Amino acid sequence: MMVKERFSHLICDTCERRFEAGEVEMTCPDCGPDQGTLTVHYPYEQVAEKLNRQVLAERREMSHWRYLEILPVSARPSQLHPRVGWTPLYELDGLARSLGVGKLWIKDDGQNPSASFKDRASSVGVARAMEAGRGVITAASTGNAASSVSLFAACARLRCVIFVPETAPEAKVAQLLMFGAEVLAVKGSYDQAFDLCAQAAEEQNWYCRNTAVNPFLGEGKKTAAMEICEQLAFEVPDAVVVSVGDGCIIGGIHKGFVDFKRLGLIDRIPRIYGVQAQGSSPLVTAFEHGWREAKPEEGTTTCADSINVGHPRDHIKALRAVRETSGAMVAVEDEAILESMRRLAREAGVFAEPAGATGFAGLAKLVAQGAIGKDERVVCMVTGNGLKDVTTAITAVDRQVIPMEASAEAVRRWIEAEKS
Repeated sequence: MMVKERFSHLICDTCERRFEAGEVEMTCPDCGPDQGTLTVHYPYEQVAEKLNRQVLAERREMSHWRYLEILPVSARPSQLHPRVGWTPLYELDGLARSLGVGKLWIKDDGQNPSASFKDRASSVGVARAMEAGRGVITAASTGNAASSVSLFAACARLRCVIFVPETAPEAKVAQLLMFGAEVLAVKGSYDQAFDLCAQAAEEQNWYCRNTAVNPFLGEGKKTAAMEICEQLAFEVPDAVVVSVGDGCIIGGIHKGFVDFKRLGLIDRIPRIYGVQAQGSSPLVTAFEHGWREAKPEEGTTTCADSINVGHPRDHIKALRAVRETSGAMVAVEDEAILESMRRLAREAGVFAEPAGATGFAGLAKLVAQGAIGKDERVVCMVTGNGLKDVTTAITAVDRQVIPMEASAEAVRRWIEAEKS
């Protein structure tokens, strides 16, 4: 199926070779899947004539499809009706004061259709699979990307084959099965599931939704940055903080700010900070050593399963995002992640899964280190809802259910006991 592409070309992140639209589908053939990730480029001068502040102010499409002119699909498929994006950006002055920053906003992407940030990427990936005439879409995931692509594949009536590590949380697997995906629970790590999925996609000509190797997924993820710009009336924050696993989300957010600056919609790009769990932090190691790329780590472990990635596939874009913006990569302990889940719930009314709360844990550390100043304006991303991993949420709570007899007298006795 021939489709007129909106994007103009792709550039290899390593050798900088240019590929015209339609020349390659996934990665640079010279550099390979691990080093040859691609960045999507558009005819920015032409796009700027169609996408400006006035056009956006008048646009009634309140989803990530409002940025269609700078997305790699020809149109929004009518079948993909669930609303993605335009998630709330909560201004939390009390939490800002307790942290010690000037202004704080929490962007809650757990309110997307599958309760995850990954819907931004999956909707674009399924749209491209439809335009390419593929009948099967596949992905490897710790759970969120899988449930997301399963949802949109169901809407598009595409067969969906998912590879997950056998340790994937039950709630996430339930979503996959409910959406009709064929789920292969791999007896191994996420990284092994990723490699199996990539091999099957190539052999069977399935459309591959895998993060990083598919350059178009980050184009969906970049819309979060574009929304932040609009929601703050184009007053760009000083810093954006986000949790990191494979590196695709942070790379996408960086790309969103870069694209908006190229279109003349903003005049600067915020510092971007990536946060990993201490037990799974290859990108932090690479950043601290000044490496251009991350080295795989074996035996990674963390309560934040969504970012438990020993071999980050979008490492080049992730490291570029923090270095080009004078940001940083930091690691936090699991206990800090669990504490952040509690704080977000009780002080912001946001129920975050462990990976979704990791960015907030990192923000607290960055403020304590002085990397983020007391007068600065900060946006912290929450990438997934707490119902994604109820088991860990129960572990995170610091109080118990109180047994109570069905009588008013029992309640009064409890109240008196609490007073004493």
